[in-house]
Amino acid sequence: MSDPLRSVVEKRIRRTMKALEANKMTALYAATADEVAPLVESLLRPGALVATGGSMTLAETGVIDLLQSGKYEYLDRTAVPPEEVPALYRRAFSADFYLTSSNAVTEQGELYNVDGNANRVAAMTYGPDKVICVVGCNKIVPDLAAAERRVKDIAAPANAERLSCPTPCAQTGKCENCHSPGRICCTTVIHAQQRVPGRITVILVGQPLGY
Repeated sequence: MSDPLRSVVEKRIRRTMKALEANKMTALYAATADEVAPLVESLLRPGALVATGGSMTLAETGVIDLLQSGKYEYLDRTAVPPEEVPALYRRAFSADFYLTSSNAVTEQGELYNVDGNANRVAAMTYGPDKVICVVGCNKIVPDLAAAERRVKDIAAPANAERLSCPTPCAQTGKCENCHSPGRICCTTVIHAQQRVPGRITVILVGQPLGY
């Protein structure tokens, strides 16, 4: 990334951080993906019960490797049989820390997320003591209308293809407002000003990450 472009991105990140703080979320900055896992580690405590939502960003930044290191009681849904996953989702509501990304973050300080099963947006909203969202700069958008477009035009089609979901968007690369049984856009949640200050921490990263 060239210096002028990096400067523009960082200014956008700073604006968004200020808006997140105004909405009573904690906003932190990591210039590169390599800085994320050490920053996350500084926020966790050894032995804590930790859960995650599905996230390419957490994998790309080494956060999943950190959680699998044995330092935490990690509710790893990839390590249990499919029939045990629903119980693990429910146990996640009692987690000390819930880590995820966000489909979009607006410059007004709002988190915009769309789920299929809704376990991720539900845990972000209520249950775990602390929520940590790691978000690449590619997911910062001007407003909620742009956030919705981002999900329909980028996040949903890419994730549907990644997860091998038999949905029209996985084939066409754009939202078809389908009624497919494999639809992953079933529940939309917007986190704006929070009732509990600092429960949600958003780490904005100066690099594109995830979908």
